[in-house]
Amino acid sequence: MYDICCVGHITLDKVVTTKAIVHMAGGTSFYFSNAIGNMDVKYALVTSLAQREMYIVSALRASGIEVQALPSAHTVYFENIYTEKQDHRTQRVLQEADAFTVEQLRDVNARIFHLGPLLAGDIPVELIRTLSERGMVSLDVQGYLRKVKDKNVIAIDWPAKKEALRYVDILKANESEMFVLTGTEDVRESARILSEWGVKEVIITLGSKGSVIYKDCTLYDIPAYIPNTSVVDATGCGDTYMAGYLYQRIKGAGPQEAGKFAAAMASLKIESSGPFTGTKEDVLELLKNRKRRYLVLDSQ
Repeated sequence: MYDICCVGHITLDKVVTTKAIVHMAGGTSFYFSNAIGNMDVKYALVTSLAQREMYIVSALRASGIEVQALPSAHTVYFENIYTEKQDHRTQRVLQEADAFTVEQLRDVNARIFHLGPLLAGDIPVELIRTLSERGMVSLDVQGYLRKVKDKNVIAIDWPAKKEALRYVDILKANESEMFVLTGTEDVRESARILSEWGVKEVIITLGSKGSVIYKDCTLYDIPAYIPNTSVVDATGCGDTYMAGYLYQRIKGAGPQEAGKFAAAMASLKIESSGPFTGTKEDVLELLKNRKRRYLVLDSQ
């Protein structure tokens, strides 16, 4: 029995910013696994990729992360192009991987399953339902809202959303995904709608404006912690946020405390290219220092 198990494809990523072009491994599973790898939880990753990219799995295992790697004909290949402030990105998909199946995860048990689909066909609703019978389900909804046309990623609605979200305990979406799902740009109203569809905790990330968490009819406002240095690479920040959030929740923290911890982890990650590989102590130190800074700013 694991505390947390992440299910999602590792990807090949080409990240284009105004400062550089970088080739690296990526995907929810990659960024989430690295971010939670040094935390004191029993964690495992279930992923799928082509044999020629198994070196990525070897590196994760070498860092102490338990990985179940399933075979796929291809590895997902993304191209992410960011604007200067990195609040917006354009995506292209150059390769797609095989979908996960119920049978592949038949013997995997966890207190929380964090699902990170990258494209609409990655994780069928049947698998979400099956995993919900064994533990809590956390879902980053982004993949279900992506359609690939001529290698370009197009935002779409999720036809099975009302059926699937009944099985989801924690849902993470950004502003644009929130609008596609609910049809409204009002954060509180969107969160309320998603809650009515069955989600117990709704997390909406707002980029440099922070994030909000909606649980039990209460909306928690989480600040974005300003990086000490310039923004380098926002890829994987949402996955890092969720690693911090689920880590804190499984340790007994409430939504506000868990959200602040998650936001601090994301702030540390954005200061460099690649995944967050720091420690709990790094995050707590940032929270301590940034809290003082906010108190100063609030008094002015």
